[in-house]
Amino acid sequence: MSSVVQNIVAGSTWKITLAYDGADFCGWQSQPERRTVQGAFEQAWLDITGESVRVNASGRTDSGVHAMGQVVGVQTESELPAERLLGGLNAKLPDDATVVSVEAAPEGFHAQHQAKSKRYRYAIHNDRRPSVALRRNAWHVPQQLDIEAMKRAGQALLGKQDFASLESVGSPRESTVRTIFSVEVIAARDEGDRNSAATPETIPLPLPPYELNSLILIDVVGDGFLYNMVRTIAGSLVHVGAGRKPVEWMGEMLLAKDRKRAGQTAPAHGLTLVEVGY
Repeated sequence: MSSVVQNIVAGSTWKITLAYDGADFCGWQSQPERRTVQGAFEQAWLDITGESVRVNASGRTDSGVHAMGQVVGVQTESELPAERLLGGLNAKLPDDATVVSVEAAPEGFHAQHQAKSKRYRYAIHNDRRPSVALRRNAWHVPQQLDIEAMKRAGQALLGKQDFASLESVGSPRESTVRTIFSVEVIAARDEGDRNSAATPETIPLPLPPYELNSLILIDVVGDGFLYNMVRTIAGSLVHVGAGRKPVEWMGEMLLAKDRKRAGQTAPAHGLTLVEVGY
């Protein structure tokens, strides 16, 4: 993954993209006495600039959730150029977090409020045998899943809809209406698929063929997501793939607007924030 830097003068705004392994973080948001990504980033910023900042992020990933493209907005008076910020932050950040790019942003840039889309990826290891390599970043589902049924069920999620059935309690929103632009269920063994998992960017691990061939990815792109929405989508699609629910159930469940009608909330460690669109 190549790094990007753009220099601007002091007293301006940076758009910084981060990647991290969320397994050992208590989520993004700073919490007292807890190891968080925001806390690690703001401490690294203080160490290299002497400036205490409170950054804004595109979203608050939960404990255990990973990121390849978390976006952070920073208002600064520091005179350090982009290349120095990139190198300095990566020198101070822990090994399970890295700055991918540092770019100029317009004054007042807000990573969350100005985001137009987000792409999440949920990884499932579908094999009777557990995987040592994938145990921290894929949900192990030993029962064989019907990928074609999962693909068909996922189409019910497309468009502007009320997704109240997919929201966990604990983070009330003014509206549960969101727009889903695309849902893809991808098998790593489908080498012709343009989003095949068998690439260095998506699977940066030395996996044996039987593990790579048993990996299923669920990619969801939308204008925003409710609390635990993507994880509940994954859990619901697994219900269909395992034959516990028919394909048509997905649309019926959404119409019910009742969280109890949906599938389980899939484990956090299978989820990755891939990219944010502006």
